[in-house]
Amino acid sequence: MQDNGTIIKAVSGQYIVQTGTNTVVCKARGRFRFEQVVPLVGDRVVISTAEDGTGVIQEILPRKNAFVRPPVANLDQLVIIASNVIPVTSPYLIDRMTAIAALNDADCVIVLNKCDLDRADALYEIYTTAGFRTIRTSAVTGEGIEELRAALAPPSESGEMRISVFTGNSGVGKSSILNCLSPEFHIATGEVSRKLGRGRHTTRHVELFRLSDGVFIADTPGFSSFDTGEMNLFDKTQLQHLFREFKPYLGRCRFTNCAHLKEIGCAVLEAVRNGEIHPVRHESYARLYEQTAQIKPWEK
Repeated sequence: MQDNGTIIKAVSGQYIVQTGTNTVVCKARGRFRFEQVVPLVGDRVVISTAEDGTGVIQEILPRKNAFVRPPVANLDQLVIIASNVIPVTSPYLIDRMTAIAALNDADCVIVLNKCDLDRADALYEIYTTAGFRTIRTSAVTGEGIEELRAALAPPSESGEMRISVFTGNSGVGKSSILNCLSPEFHIATGEVSRKLGRGRHTTRHVELFRLSDGVFIADTPGFSSFDTGEMNLFDKTQLQHLFREFKPYLGRCRFTNCAHLKEIGCAVLEAVRNGEIHPVRHESYARLYEQTAQIKPWEK
């Protein structure tokens, strides 16, 4: 019997596939290895089921996108968890995530956790100015949890599932927020080391959790999972299009090949001076531009 489903967990060559209200433990068809195709969490797949209830992944349906680290496909939304207390999140790390999301046609939600300890006013200003949906939360008091739950839901008229990936520094409270959204997850959490200013990696793999009908969320093992491998996909001339607040000013510079760094007559720099683009976001852009400029064409 054949059925369609979504891979919600992958461990040691076994794939847990959700088909409607059922889950099936599957192996991948041998030809995938020959074709050097690896099924990913989030993949929509066609499976065949044996009499004993086990399955085989026969086909991977076309992907919307696919990430290297974490290994996840068909991501609709990246939920970036940050905080302004131990561990303090650098805006550059957030901006690297938003650029990766934009490159893969995924939405972004910025979640400022631990707001019971620090309201993270500076981060809130940066990302609301940039036009991101920014939510203050506390896994302790419950503030913002229902607002976040609403942000995870697919458009009511779509009738489709929506996959959101949670990421952020280790210790910012990703797993705690997931437990607030649905205590039945019982995801292990780790204490933050004050000496190191970071938390232990309590999540060892990527796994999708079904929050409600059509809502799937994933926990990932820290910011290191979105490592510099994804940066090799960027082109320095493409980077300007990955900062959403730059878009109204692109094409209005004096020079057509403007890098928006130090050029005379740059509309983006003028917007920074006028407070229309936050200077911290532009600093991240300049840092990413310098990094991507060093990537050789054969590395992309």
